[in-house]
Amino acid sequence: MSDLLVKLYELPSLDPAVAVVEKNGVTIRRALVPERAVLVDWVETHFSRPWSDECRVATSRHPMTCFVATIPKTEKSSAVIGFGCYNATFRGFFGPVGVAETHRGKGIGAALTISCLHALKHEGFAYGIIGSARSEEYFHKIAGATVIENSSPGPYAGIVRAQSGKT
Repeated sequence: MSDLLVKLYELPSLDPAVAVVEKNGVTIRRALVPERAVLVDWVETHFSRPWSDECRVATSRHPMTCFVATIPKTEKSSAVIGFGCYNATFRGFFGPVGVAETHRGKGIGAALTISCLHALKHEGFAYGIIGSARSEEYFHKIAGATVIENSSPGPYAGIVRAQSGKT
């Protein structure tokens, strides 16, 4: 899995990506401090401990560098269905991003990705890096990402992995 480069100054508009999911009752927004534990636990349950570790870092920053996708659960609460982080392990990097299996294919991952990349741009970055991208085509389609040649394993070389097989 190679790293990808995104020209943040050529990003598509944020509005269409968010509008697609909002019309289906999904909210994309920056995570809030009182949600941190619930969000980090959700990420570990649905994805992996390393991703929850990155989410923990992103939700420790001010402002938080984690966006969340939610749907209404009750009149006063919501349920997490996706998340996206940036500036977690490395500055200028986007990821991880994930959406619950039952909500995939609805534009939520794209809206989270574009939200995070726009946030990177507004923080003064001209370029963003998507680390160890699992789907080069996906990120090229939604953000114009291009492969950074010879970037695997990149800054993740030699990372300590759990012995249990769950990464």
